[in-house]
Amino acid sequence: MLDEGASSAIAKLGVPGGFFNNPKVKIPLPPALDEFAKGMRMVGRGKDADELVATMNQAAEQAVPEAKELLVNAVKTMSVQDAKKILTGGNDSVTQFFQDKTAAPLAVKFLPIVKRATDRVGLAQKYDQFAGQGAKLGLIKGDAANIEQYVTDKALDGLYLMIGEEEHTIRKDPGAAGSAIVSKVFAALR
Repeated sequence: MLDEGASSAIAKLGVPGGFFNNPKVKIPLPPALDEFAKGMRMVGRGKDADELVATMNQAAEQAVPEAKELLVNAVKTMSVQDAKKILTGGNDSVTQFFQDKTAAPLAVKFLPIVKRATDRVGLAQKYDQFAGQGAKLGLIKGDAANIEQYVTDKALDGLYLMIGEEEHTIRKDPGAAGSAIVSKVFAALR
């Protein structure tokens, strides 16, 4: 039951349009690039900025399915202490469990997938150059100075947000979630 919400989140996000068409998780241009994009639009190059946004979201959609194995493994290797935290934790204790156990290894897994996707768009390199200059001037902080890291972080944020939503749905009506599992088991036995 723990990995049900995670699997559902992956199924919703790891498809074409999973990020791009969902306003809750759609990855926008980094805030520091908004002004740059406005300037590009004024000179008729808005298509480049739109292409970068689409590519960033496609990269996240391609990366998210890679999370399933790590999330399932987190459940399989759960300690008694982890189980206690989930049982005594708040309404997001399952999401926190997954985030604590998988965020670092998922970032490592997501980054090369995101890099392959953003490398296909020449604007990604231009962004990195622009953001690098902004970082030197103190205008752009931390990981926003690198488009691949920015998209990786936003993909993880979106994944955990959707896992959290699934967790809240299950907590609101645990009977329905339980009966759905029972129905699946009986259907499989037929």
